[in-house]
Amino acid sequence: MKASDYFKKTFVFVFVFSLAYRIVIQLFDGLDSFNIKFFLKTLFVSTLTALILGVLNYFFKIEFIKKSNKKKNSNNTQTTSRMTVDLLLGLQWGDEGKGKIVDVLTSKYDIIARFQGGPNAGHTLEFDGIKHVLRTIPSGIFHKNSINVIGNGVVIDPVVFQKEIEGLERFNLDIKNKLIISRKAHLILPTHRLLDAASEASKGKAKIGSTLKGIGPTYMDKTGRNGLRVGDIELEDFKDRYRALADKHEAMIKFYDVAIQYNLAELEVEFFEAIEDLKKLTFIDSEEYLHQAQKEGKSILCEGAQGSLLDVDFGTYPFVTSSNTTAAGACTGLGIAPNKIKEVYGIFKAYTTRVGSGPFPTEDFEEDGATMARVGNEFGSVTGRQRRCGWLDLVALKYAIQVNGVTQLMMMKGDVLSGFTTLKVCTEYSYKGQNIAHLPYNIEPENVTPIYKEFKGWKADLTGMTTYDELPVELKNYIDFIEKEVEVPIKIVSVGPDRKQTITK
Repeated sequence: MKASDYFKKTFVFVFVFSLAYRIVIQLFDGLDSFNIKFFLKTLFVSTLTALILGVLNYFFKIEFIKKSNKKKNSNNTQTTSRMTVDLLLGLQWGDEGKGKIVDVLTSKYDIIARFQGGPNAGHTLEFDGIKHVLRTIPSGIFHKNSINVIGNGVVIDPVVFQKEIEGLERFNLDIKNKLIISRKAHLILPTHRLLDAASEASKGKAKIGSTLKGIGPTYMDKTGRNGLRVGDIELEDFKDRYRALADKHEAMIKFYDVAIQYNLAELEVEFFEAIEDLKKLTFIDSEEYLHQAQKEGKSILCEGAQGSLLDVDFGTYPFVTSSNTTAAGACTGLGIAPNKIKEVYGIFKAYTTRVGSGPFPTEDFEEDGATMARVGNEFGSVTGRQRRCGWLDLVALKYAIQVNGVTQLMMMKGDVLSGFTTLKVCTEYSYKGQNIAHLPYNIEPENVTPIYKEFKGWKADLTGMTTYDELPVELKNYIDFIEKEVEVPIKIVSVGPDRKQTITK
């Protein structure tokens, strides 16, 4: 109700009440004694009284409404601030460019939290002419105002982690105060790496393309309730626990009956030296830390590794990683409740790549695929392995958007497609004699054939462009088509590796 309405209602109520009161008094005195002057005086007094009270009530209500709105807005602001937990995920088979986008977005967040994966997944950042590759440390480490959390869903190799920190020393970063680690994160032991190598070697031609970093065996120990966690380092019997698990691993390596050369004693010296360096950092109960951060109104960006199509449940199994790379992994990998998550940023390339074995429906084995690999410098940031390249697969992209509940998209490496006369986008699969637009259980080449829609390419060099209006019309048409098909807006278009080569739509 408006404040002016309160004035009207107050005036009418007081006037009617006063007038009625005077009439009743007059009736009690008798109609014979009715005095017209007295009645008019009563009418005037009633009107004046109603007017005064109405004006007072009007201003009182205005002040009341202002205070109420101010309190309401304050509550809304507090709620929004507490709810600022956003996710950033890869929507393909990894290597989408998540590190760069996290780096671009970091200034908006107080905390950057990594929620899954191990040191096989490198995030590449490039700025000020320097290329940085991070393996375990969150991508916000280069921003002085951000706290970086390694969550319980991550597996940490202390040796690799030690080298990663040493590589950052020359940048004078405050790592000790800006990097904190969950006590519940699991440790990769030297014997985990040996187990990984033995398991892959035993498969022969059926290899899944493991990076041999020990990540799979570590997650197996986690789910098998055998693993060692960061918090165990603080226990007096840590070395005894280590020895028991390492001995068990060696027995398993013998079971594989493959020739692997190693000197475990040397590997263990390196491992325990790295453990001592790890102790210098702060260990936290991360779920409690992040809960308190939300209560204090701090903003959190949850950072994933790899891509959604490598998720152990929803990826192209068994050619997947060993953790949940989708949005659900952020909840279990950090201890954040699902209803606290606001935005889900999905990152994808303007084309598609994949490392290692596994089905890849839109892979291009001709000159176009080779050109994408060469221009896009498609080699693993950690492993150095060459990536397989092909056209954008909208069937797989829509699937990943659906599984993650993506609210905004960021398209990477649009500049790599400059120079192609014709572009292709897979819109459907031919699957068992039918055209389908969803990702089926099996996308091996004998079951799936991609159906393409062609687009006119562009020749312009995008790398120097800074606004969306500058982009060629052919690229805008390409973007518009993708948005229409997936029904999610593309908010950022990357036109180069540097953080400055990022266009906001």
